[in-house]
Amino acid sequence: MLWLAQESLLFFPQPVRGTPSAPAGWSLAKVSLTAADGTPLAGVLLLPPGAPGTRHATVLYFGGNAEEATSQAREAERTYGRRAVLLVNYRGYGESGGRPGEKALVADALALYDWAAGRPDLDPSRFCAHGRSLGSGVAVQLAAARSLRCVILTSPFESLAAVGKSHYPWVPVSWLLRHRFASAEHAGAMTIPALVAFGAADTIIPAAQSERLASLWGGPVERLRLEGFGHNDLDLDPRYAGAIAAFLDRHL
Repeated sequence: MLWLAQESLLFFPQPVRGTPSAPAGWSLAKVSLTAADGTPLAGVLLLPPGAPGTRHATVLYFGGNAEEATSQAREAERTYGRRAVLLVNYRGYGESGGRPGEKALVADALALYDWAAGRPDLDPSRFCAHGRSLGSGVAVQLAAARSLRCVILTSPFESLAAVGKSHYPWVPVSWLLRHRFASAEHAGAMTIPALVAFGAADTIIPAAQSERLASLWGGPVERLRLEGFGHNDLDLDPRYAGAIAAFLDRHL
């Protein structure tokens, strides 16, 4: 049953609720592109105020397994400062077509990077990937395959197999899991700076998982451990957005 139903246990596609809104003075453009297999992907690109011809530093955001990415648009400036932000939904989420799966999500992330790198208003030498929860597994694989200046990992894990074992110790998760998102396998080869943020009281991705991935990271690592916070409430602590903005000020 677990083998057959694992997609429904891992992915919780969400529709778009309302119209995405940009911070005051920013521009917001709809993004529509077609994946290599013909699947339509949709989201938004936010650009901060800037002189004509400006090439912006850019954050590519990959959300959690029950997150509609464009809902983050209104928080772009508070979280990332005045940097462009690309928010495109996973397959099956928002207005994107298809069905989610590890290989497809990673391939789509590469396509999004390449699309963004080809735009004249974005500077590919100043790209950062931000992955949250499930999205951390996408961001790490993107960092392994494309050039990024830095990476932000919120509530990351060693692998989904390790997370599954922590929740279902009596189940042979490693044998059953088709979508592994094995970030630990890539971490040691990473040389770019990483910010690893997590809640000490997280009951979905145990804090030990995030700590372990940070310890394996090959490049410089900054840790933000928020005591008393769990998996879905990190945004409520002002230190969370403040740490991300400060990290980007140093590296992007």
